[in-house]
Amino acid sequence: MLRGAGRAVVAVLAAVVAVTGCEATTGDGGESGPEPHGATGSALAAVDALTVKGRAPKTGYARERFGSAWADTDSNGCDTRDDILKRDLDGVRFADGECKVSAGSLAPDPYGGGDIAFVRGRSQVDIDHLVALSDAWQKGAFQWEPSKRIAFANDPLNLLAVGATPNRSKGDGDTATWLPPNKGYRCTYVAGQVAVKKKYGVWVTGAERDAMKRVLGGCPDQKLPTGGNPTAAPPRFHAR
Repeated sequence: MLRGAGRAVVAVLAAVVAVTGCEATTGDGGESGPEPHGATGSALAAVDALTVKGRAPKTGYARERFGSAWADTDSNGCDTRDDILKRDLDGVRFADGECKVSAGSLAPDPYGGGDIAFVRGRSQVDIDHLVALSDAWQKGAFQWEPSKRIAFANDPLNLLAVGATPNRSKGDGDTATWLPPNKGYRCTYVAGQVAVKKKYGVWVTGAERDAMKRVLGGCPDQKLPTGGNPTAAPPRFHAR
C-alpha cells in the first residue's frame, strides 16, 4: 500500500500496473505495507534462497505459542496492532494520546483494492500476518525458541492492515493456495512473504516455491522488502 506522495506515483504508473499485473514500485524502496524500511535486491532471486521441504503436521499449534497478541515488543508504549494501524491508515485519529487508534481510512485496501473506513470496535479492517502463524508453525516455527515466535508474530515486516473480507478468505494459506483478489498487489504481497520467510528461515513447499516464482516472474524487478524488528523478542516476553 502506498501513502501520501506515493499515491501520485500510483497515478503516474497506472499503465505499468495494468500491463504487469503487479504493483508498481518507486525503485527507491519507499514505504508501502510490508516495506517500512526500504527494499533491496530481487524478490524473485531470493526465492532460490528458501529451503524447500514438505509441510510438517499442525500438531501442537495454538495462537498462544506465539505469545500474547499484539505484544509491545519494540517497547514504544503502543501495542503492535495500533502501531500497524498508525503506519497503514490515512487520517488517523486517536482515542487518547498517540497510541489507541480510534478511526482512519484504509485507502486503498491492498487486498481488495477499495477504500475502507476504520472505526474502532466495528471495523472491517484486519491486521494480517503475511505469513500466517499456522503456516509458519508447519514450516519450522514448531522448532523455534519462544522469543523467536513472539518476534515473528509482532514483526512489522510480517504485518499489514487489510480488508477483513479478503483476509478471512485467506486463512492460513500460502502463495500456492491464496493470492489477494487485487491483482495489482500480488507482486508486492509475494515479495513480502519471501522476505519474511527468508528472514526467519521458514521453509516453503515445492508448490509454494513454484507459485512464488510464477507470480514474481511477471515482475522480475520487484524489490525484496527489508527491515522490521529483531528476530528475538526482549527477554521479558514469554510464550504462554
